[in-house]
Amino acid sequence: MNILRTAAFLLAFALPAHAEIEIQTVTSPGGITAWVATEPGIPFTALEVRFRGGTSLDAPGKRGAVNLMTALIEEGTGDLDSIGFARARDSLAASFSFSSDQDSVGVSARFLTENRDEAVDLLRRALTEPRFDQDAIDRVRGQVLAGLRQDAMNPSTLASQRLRAMAFADHPYATTGDGTPESVTALTRDDILAAHRATIARDRVYVAAAGDITAEELGPLLDTLLGGLPETGAPLVGRAPMNLTGGITVQDFPGPQATVLFAHQGIKRDDPDFFAASILNEILGGGRFSARLMTEVRDRRGLTYGIGSYLVGYDQAEMLMGQFSSGNGTVGQAIEVIRDEWRKIAAEGVSAEELQRTQTYLTGSYPLRFDGNTPIASMLVGMQMIGLDPDYPKTRNAKVEAVTLEDVRRVAAILFREGDLRFVVVGQPEGVTSTD
Repeated sequence: MNILRTAAFLLAFALPAHAEIEIQTVTSPGGITAWVATEPGIPFTALEVRFRGGTSLDAPGKRGAVNLMTALIEEGTGDLDSIGFARARDSLAASFSFSSDQDSVGVSARFLTENRDEAVDLLRRALTEPRFDQDAIDRVRGQVLAGLRQDAMNPSTLASQRLRAMAFADHPYATTGDGTPESVTALTRDDILAAHRATIARDRVYVAAAGDITAEELGPLLDTLLGGLPETGAPLVGRAPMNLTGGITVQDFPGPQATVLFAHQGIKRDDPDFFAASILNEILGGGRFSARLMTEVRDRRGLTYGIGSYLVGYDQAEMLMGQFSSGNGTVGQAIEVIRDEWRKIAAEGVSAEELQRTQTYLTGSYPLRFDGNTPIASMLVGMQMIGLDPDYPKTRNAKVEAVTLEDVRRVAAILFREGDLRFVVVGQPEGVTSTD
């Protein structure tokens, strides 16, 4: 499953024990708001731009249009074809990348202070005047189609697709934003232009910068970069249904191992119990070898090389889910162990020692991926999109430490519902069959 939004969902646990980041809010003369963390020590700036909506805004029958459009932005602008654009960018020692997921279109830019104006102007042209040449469309379409062919042979991707389809019914989340071979093949240049108009607009933009740039400098830059965009885009999608019910779904796939996803309803990021839920998930299935699932499924029984669970937060849906792979002969045993651990944490909660150890880990850790201008800018734009305040880095640890043993026990009884777990198994598991 594409879980790019999970990273933003878990930003609450990605900051240092005593964050030194000083965040300022900037509003441009034209009314565009951004966050900035100024650090003049190295003469370059990281700029992150996100447009809410993403591939969920594909028009009916045009699945994959936003994904293809995003990949084509860097293929030329104005009088620059794809080669000319690449040369212009490289001559400035700048870096641009464009991405999309189910909830956003993302733009990441890196440029030297001495080339800031020229780099921003080139990026502006790419966003506002993309060429979308037919030869570029055909070439990039071919790359997308090759990726779809690979996905059709990837058990993890197949499991994700099956789980999404079961969970989200006719909502855009139910299908991959990459599209299908049929839908991508049928896309026209007009479809690409329509996807651009639908997604790249000022009414859904979030911006953050980190590095050698001040608030006073960022304000005018925002209007230069984004002021020429359309004021509004397509309407955002509404809440997704959650149709998962407890049971097992098996999809045949040849091979010695099976890939398994398991999930049920999650928790919203703004829920007062979110911190307790995140601590619980870290104890049960977080990334450390001390997590209960890792201990019980991997270490004590040798049923998998690795297993984890995580809170997934999309704009319009939430899930608590996990994943593992196991030999076809041991999948059934692994599923029963997971169910047992789900029941145990719901009934008993966690120990005082587990809670304290996890709180210490969460407040003291500083993931390397958030070290430097680039990860800080990404972090700041993600914070905005999930509704956090600029002072969040200063208050986050106190919120983690405020969670009590009674809190986690109460939330565990509500959040972990073993009977609602849906297991999607892609493989040829022995003794495991679909229950519906």
